[in-house]
Formats: sequence, structure tokens, C-alpha cells
Amino acid sequence: MTTDPTDPTDPTDSTPPFDPADCPPDSLLRAADGQGAIHWYVRTERGLAALDATWSLGSLLALKAAELHEVIDAAPDADPGRLTLLAPLDDDTEVWACGVTYEVSRAARMEESTEAADVYARVYDAERPELFYKATGWRVSGPGGPVGVRGDSAWNVPEPELALVCAADATVVGYTICNDMSSRSIEGENPLYLPQAKMYRHSCAVGPWIRLARSVPEPRALGITATIARGGEPLWSGATSTARLRRDYEELVSYLYRAQTYPRGAVLATGTCAVPDESVSVAEGDVVEIAIEGVGRLSNPAVSV
Repeated sequence: MTTDPTDPTDPTDSTPPFDPADCPPDSLLRAADGQGAIHWYVRTERGLAALDATWSLGSLLALKAAELHEVIDAAPDADPGRLTLLAPLDDDTEVWACGVTYEVSRAARMEESTEAADVYARVYDAERPELFYKATGWRVSGPGGPVGVRGDSAWNVPEPELALVCAADATVVGYTICNDMSSRSIEGENPLYLPQAKMYRHSCAVGPWIRLARSVPEPRALGITATIARGGEPLWSGATSTARLRRDYEELVSYLYRAQTYPRGAVLATGTCAVPDESVSVAEGDVVEIAIEGVGRLSNPAVSV
């Protein structure tokens, strides 16, 4: 992730070094080498390949899918030594998210909302999906980076989500993991508090890499698991599948691109239904881990914000 000089929790000294064996082939990743230089790499069947330093995620997503694949497939093999993974985003990448896209999410939002439960029922069944802006790339944590727990919220939860990596032409070219950290108690007070419940310091983690869509043949049948550990012991776990998502990916992306352009692409988290109930709230020191079949595993420690 990009370091925020005003925040001592941002440096990723505790992030373990990257082992290419943990990364599935046909994945695009962003990492810092032993000298601190940041580059984009591709995990191939042979190992790692390095993209030319002129390439960024935005410049890749400005291409057509076939052109993007051509650039990636032409990357020369590399042996960069020790690498530390960063969020697979540019500083200016826009991260958006969808809400109430799973039946369980609809029921949970209705239960938590003290003032407007019917709003969530109407959104779930409506033609138009709920979309909201989540974060700009420089604010996003990567693998091992912190996720935030609001001090003015009584109920803070992770929301494990498959995220679509979208090119400028609205084509889905890859998948990654998004932890959409949320204050359920603040949103439950009033739906108009959504920005405060969703958009705060360290409220978003993305990674550990981008798995190219061409290597994920069944993206609507991916298992998702999430765990919260406290003091090294399991506190909560949940599981779901993207098969339970009500809306098509193409539909969600089409609404994101309506009356809007993304010349350097965008990332769209697709919603969740594996969320703790009111008896579990993330606290500082907890570790949240999300795994998505065929994509990867993202782990982040919680900090108070």
C-alpha cells in the first residue's frame, strides 16, 4: 500500500516476504523489492516476470483486454529477490462497492436498521443496484496492512467480497479480494450515515494480487471464507459462495459505468453475505483473513482509528 506519512500504523514492516509459490499463475501483482523500488510483476507458470517500469495498473486498464494480455504475456522473466506485496492498485485507482446484493445481507441490514428497514428490502429487489464510493488507491491497505476499527462505533465488522477489476471499456479483466470494513452500528442508525459507516481511515483492504479473468473460468461459483482471530485464537468464521449473488457482474459494472467514465479503470467490490452478527465486533489487535477460491488469501491486522 501507499504509505501515509501522517500515520505511524501504515508502514508494512510486519508484512511477510512474498513467496511466488503462494501466488497462482496468471496473476498481476505490485510489490516493493529489497531496495524499496516498486514494480508490477506477473506470476507465470515459470515464476515471476517483470513489467516495464512505464506500466501502471491504470495504463494497463486503459487497453483493450487483448492488448492487456499481450503486454503481460510479453513481460520478461525476472528474479527480483525478496519482495513485499502491496495493494494491487495505483494511487489514483477508484475502489467502488455494491451493497445488499445477497439475500443474507438484505436480512441483516433490515434487522440492524432502527429507522428504515424497508429501504434495504427495496434496494435488494430494485432494478437499480446500490453502489457507493469506497476508497482511492493511496488509502487502501494491501496484504498485512492495517484495517480500521472506528472508536465511535459499537459494532465494526469485515465484509469479505470478490472485487471486479474493470478496464476503461467496462470489461472485467481480473478479480481480487476486498475487505470492505464497515460500522454496522452507524449505518443502522440512519442509511444517510453510509459514508461515515463505510469510508474512513483504513476502511478498505485489497489484494493480495489480481487474478486475470481468463484464468477464472467459473467466477460465479467461487467459495469465500472469512475469519477473525483474537490473540491467535479463532473468534469467528463465515463462508459463502459467489453463486449466492443476486445480480450478474455485467449488470453491476454497467451501472457503475452509467453516466461516468473510468479512463484508467476501476475496482468494484460485489457485496457480501458472510458477516458476523451483533455478538461479534472487530477490536484492535484482531486479525481478519479472507480467502476466495481461485483468487487468493488476504490477511490484515485491525487498528483503532
